[in-house]
Amino acid sequence: MSPGKPTILVTGGAGYIGSHTVLALKQAGFDVIVLDNLVYGHRDLVEKVLQVELVVGDTGDRTLLDDLFKTRDIAAVMHFSAYAYVGESVTNPAKYYRNNVLGTLTLLEAMLAASVKKFVFSSTCATYGMPEIVPIPEDHPQNPINPYGASKLMVERILSDFHAAYDFKSVPFRYFNAAGAAPNGLLGEDHNPETHLIPLVLLTALGKRESISVFGADYPTPDGTCIRDYIHVSDLADAHVLGLEYLLKGGDSEVFNLGNGNGFSVKEVIETAKLVTAKDIKVVECDRRPGDPPVLIGSSDKARKILSWYPQYSSVKEIIAHAWQWHQSRHQ
Repeated sequence: MSPGKPTILVTGGAGYIGSHTVLALKQAGFDVIVLDNLVYGHRDLVEKVLQVELVVGDTGDRTLLDDLFKTRDIAAVMHFSAYAYVGESVTNPAKYYRNNVLGTLTLLEAMLAASVKKFVFSSTCATYGMPEIVPIPEDHPQNPINPYGASKLMVERILSDFHAAYDFKSVPFRYFNAAGAAPNGLLGEDHNPETHLIPLVLLTALGKRESISVFGADYPTPDGTCIRDYIHVSDLADAHVLGLEYLLKGGDSEVFNLGNGNGFSVKEVIETAKLVTAKDIKVVECDRRPGDPPVLIGSSDKARKILSWYPQYSSVKEIIAHAWQWHQSRHQ
């Protein structure tokens, strides 16, 4: 650990965005402890690749949390321990409210008891629901259309109330479509089940899947497919480090969107993947999925202004190229 750099607890640090943020924290000189129940996280990424301490446990375990805060000098918490499958949240909302809301509340109460009052939160653009204006600003109405988005919005409200009642400082980041992999090839996206477009396309290119499904080709967009704002996971990780440093320097609670501010259609992503991989990728057009907005693009002007955050990888070709490099090594 570098002199003057405190210890940060990262919940969900064995997952996709969490592990990339642990890497960014290490590169910035912070000491890191990862708390992860390994339901979806990967032990090997934490212990072998990142080489930081892993505590296997749950954010709902108050005894474990109290012990962690008593035995470690933790200055702040970064929280990535959410379940994040939108479809599953509709069919099993209890799982999402128990983990995403109650688990977070238990963590926040343990932090308060230990007088740790700086919190960086992984939120989501799903708190907005169907966009009324695009690009979406932070003051856009929040009307989530699924329990996943609702669970994240509830935590945001809890954080706002904790700020008012306990002077608890937090930075929730609402991000759009996280994508890509670490440019150095160390980390990537490995969900089970996998639901994100870019890894699904690349798994098809690798022959691990027969085809990629396109849900709806009749949207009011230039090529008929949905447009999304893809943000490189390493850029997301850098933003979290900037948000942490902002809080450690005495910054007040603020919420930020994280996105590139531009969009790429499903067809554009698939065609770019064909170029990057030099593979023919079979596409199957399906009916629309309920609740999919035609266009989701976020405004990140506030993060640029307050945190001086500027994405380094804004082209979908770069994002896919980094993901392809990692997928080839992971699935060879």
